[in-house]
Amino acid sequence: MTLEQEIKGRALSLGFDAVGITDASPIADDDIARLNAWLRAGRAGQMGYMHRNVEKRIDPATLLKGAQSVIVVALNYKPDGSAGTEQRPQQTGAVAQYAWHDDYHDFMKPLLFELADFIGKRIDRRHRFKVCVDSAPLAERALAVRAGLGAVGTNHMLIHPTLGPQVFLGELVTTAALEPDGPCRWTAQCATCGRCVRACPTGALQANGEFDARRCISYLTIEHQGEIPLELATKMGDRVFGCDACVLACPYQHDAPVCTYARLRPCPNNMRLDTEEMLRLTAESFGSRFAGSPIRRAGLATLQRNVRICMANAHDRLAT
Repeated sequence: MTLEQEIKGRALSLGFDAVGITDASPIADDDIARLNAWLRAGRAGQMGYMHRNVEKRIDPATLLKGAQSVIVVALNYKPDGSAGTEQRPQQTGAVAQYAWHDDYHDFMKPLLFELADFIGKRIDRRHRFKVCVDSAPLAERALAVRAGLGAVGTNHMLIHPTLGPQVFLGELVTTAALEPDGPCRWTAQCATCGRCVRACPTGALQANGEFDARRCISYLTIEHQGEIPLELATKMGDRVFGCDACVLACPYQHDAPVCTYARLRPCPNNMRLDTEEMLRLTAESFGSRFAGSPIRRAGLATLQRNVRICMANAHDRLAT
């Protein structure tokens, strides 16, 4: 068994569903050009962090001096089909499925540190590692494709050939020189599909592959500060945290296996939120109510703004 096979075996035993290896060279010139054009067009909205450390985003080696390899892992989070069917109070707001459970950042990082410890013991303790779980300026989807884990779809999500688009990604940048996997040869049949484009309520996705975060409900309900333009607010429907319309519309999601990882078991109280309860929350009670949940990222003021929009949209639907 090769070292790379041992590493992959250990990653899978830790609970990851897929793992691939690529080198730590910069991402492809075409990917760099698309990223820079997207930023220049202002499509990142208020996400100022996207403009910072662009050199690190395109070159993993700038995150860790002497980096040679990047190990990319994927964790399936697709819930069981029965999840979310429980009876809830009449006036509730929808939460995207990626936030139904514990915050994946909190447990994927320790797992990657365990993997790093395994590699260090196996080869040389002097090797260094950098753990990244959506917390470092890294073009993780481009690296995942290069590591053989899948293809990026029109919905701008990584689509794994068997796991589909509902996967969390994590990376382990290391100074260890590992044999890289080839890029994924599988191609998602997005060009003849278009379901995600049609499913997007606000037109954030375009058939030509363009994506405008300023119109994306996930961005609007989590990242956007201040008032949401009426044209977009009315299209949010009952969503109060995130949106996965483009993911759920994807044909590759339908046949994907259900997640079996215990920490990703949906929390019934976080699948739909009681709007009246949300409006009663204080800063202190918000912190305790959503401890360990991705929903805490939005903050109380943003969540309550979203809830008010949800209630207004429900009132308008009833009035018609």
